[in-house]
Amino acid sequence: MTKLKIKSGDTVKVIAGDHKGAEGKVLRVYRDKNKAVVEGVNMVSKHTKPSAKNPQGGIVKKEAPIHISNIALVDAKTKSATKVGFKVEGDKKVRFSKKSNQVL
Repeated sequence: MTKLKIKSGDTVKVIAGDHKGAEGKVLRVYRDKNKAVVEGVNMVSKHTKPSAKNPQGGIVKKEAPIHISNIALVDAKTKSATKVGFKVEGDKKVRFSKKSNQVL
């Protein structure tokens, strides 16, 4: 399994696909599928039956996973999409922004 450079809680920008240019916070990462769920991006309509939780039923909007290759981390300093690298500081491995060389 490969090391993913995106973690939940990161702010990302969509760089390819139908939602190109949209920004949001990563809610969940699926490492086995190389996909992530981004808040407010890739919304799909799901038809639901009435249940105890939702007695009305109907159409519910929810976020669908988007492939990791289609999103890029947003650098806090420059507020633009950046690549992520790894480096060792002391005895810890940390992520850093390749644009501003700042630890994430």
